[in-house]
Formats: sequence, structure tokens, C-alpha cells
Amino acid sequence: MHYGYKNHAKVDAKSKLVSGYATTPASVHDSQVFEELIDEDDEAVFADSAYQSEASCEYLLKKNCQNFIQFKATRGHPLSEEEHATNKLRSRIRVRCEHVFGRMSQMAMDQLRTIGLVRAKQHNALCNLVYNMDRYAFLRR
Repeated sequence: MHYGYKNHAKVDAKSKLVSGYATTPASVHDSQVFEELIDEDDEAVFADSAYQSEASCEYLLKKNCQNFIQFKATRGHPLSEEEHATNKLRSRIRVRCEHVFGRMSQMAMDQLRTIGLVRAKQHNALCNLVYNMDRYAFLRR
């Protein structure tokens, strides 16, 4: 049997440092850990369209956090030209966070060889720590 786990990372767009994370089984949708990763210090959220929902928008309003989640097209309701342009602008910042996972992949941190959520959480915690150390060394140069 094959098991999978996700590393849901909260990344600072300026420094590209991981500032929070959650580990879940791969079957858990990304939006299920959305509220867990948002705190009072966050000013804005840039996320892909998987996080777009009324509940997430209301939660961000309640937290006084700006919502820059990508717009989502649905069947029969394609994105307007304005929404396409807005998504493109938001992607320029959001892609900085995706670089984190690219770097982790280069360092083979995306290969988990354990079974069990507890060990997966430990693996992701160490991977995020090592990534932050690598990034900090780069920033200090």
C-alpha cells in the first residue's frame, strides 16, 4: 500500500522563509488547513485558487487580513479578462512561495520513506528547518 503526506507551508513572500506549516495525509484538501496557518500577524494572504471559498474570505475579513487568493473559474463561468489580469499579478508574488518547494525538491526533501503521520510530521519539521537554514545562509551572503 502507498501512503502520502502533504507539507502545507506558510512562507514569507519577502524572505522566502517558512514561517509555519502543517502536515496532513495526502487525502486532506489544502483548504482544510487554511485557518490553521493564518494568525493575527498576517497582513495579506496570497494563495492558489484551491483556497478560494466564501468561508476563507469571511475568515480573512475577520482576521483583518487582505485577501489575494487567486480567482477560480467554474464550469460555465470562465474568468473575465480583468480576473485573468488580477490572477497574473497575484501569481508574481505567489510564485515566490512555490520556489521553496522547488528548492526542497533539489535537496531531496520531498522523498518521505516512513509510515505514519507522526513520523511524517517530524520529517516535514526537519525539512522546513533545514530549508530555512539553507535560505538564511543564502540571505547572509
